[in-house]
Amino acid sequence: MNEIISANFIAPNIKQFKILAPKISAKRKPGQFVIIRVDGNGERIPLTIADSDPVDGTIQIIVQGIGKTTRELNQLKSGDFISDVVGPLGKPSHIENFGTAVSIGGGVGTAIAFPTAVALKEAGNHTISIIGGRSKEFVILEDEMKNICDEVFITTDDGSYGKHGFVTDQLKELIDSRQIDFVLAIGPIPMMKAVANVTREKGIPTVVSLNPVMVDGTGMCGGCRATVDNKTVFVCVDGPEFNAHKVDFETLMRRNQTYNIQEKVALNEHECKLEKNNVQKV
Repeated sequence: MNEIISANFIAPNIKQFKILAPKISAKRKPGQFVIIRVDGNGERIPLTIADSDPVDGTIQIIVQGIGKTTRELNQLKSGDFISDVVGPLGKPSHIENFGTAVSIGGGVGTAIAFPTAVALKEAGNHTISIIGGRSKEFVILEDEMKNICDEVFITTDDGSYGKHGFVTDQLKELIDSRQIDFVLAIGPIPMMKAVANVTREKGIPTVVSLNPVMVDGTGMCGGCRATVDNKTVFVCVDGPEFNAHKVDFETLMRRNQTYNIQEKVALNEHECKLEKNNVQKV
């Protein structure tokens, strides 16, 4: 059991947790993740470690409530406990002084990009962050990125904040105006694919962090398999970060939709249960 030290919403349906996990906080590196089970009967879900503090023994995760489990998790508050937190898992981000490094976060992907952006800055890179969101309220970690990056650009789909457009629009402007040596892109699969297409034309090294269906985190179940460079990889142990120009995004999207029906059924049951409990309380 792991105690939740703090839990606060930072955007609609997006909650930031600080969780007591001393052994994980002491060992985790940028790019790694944990697998969480809310209770003893729940499913296991992978979540990137956004930050950690080895002094107080905590890790931070940022959760978007989309499916049944993430919504259950986002109902928890400070003082509650999470049944299982396993990690750190996956290979750490490859960090070196590339020169000018751009970290792109789409929606909650910004939380995943943040620790790697910190490491890139510490390695001596000129760091640029592009944060994307559907609208202003979905732009997260702007202040945190500004504290560690040399430049930060904001884009929103509806133009309510920052530049009106997509993260790829801002990326193209940067590529046209200066030398870009490395790009990290994390977010929805279509966004990562679009970034890969932009940088492929210029031959800019680009890395993406994949988040497929995952169960055990050890490569045994095979649920997280993806195709990279025409070869099968297991994201939990071979990744989660890969060369964006070699990822088969089309196959990845199809595999991520495998359990859509089951996920909808579970979510509907969860919402019905919540509604029933609220009625009983009234």
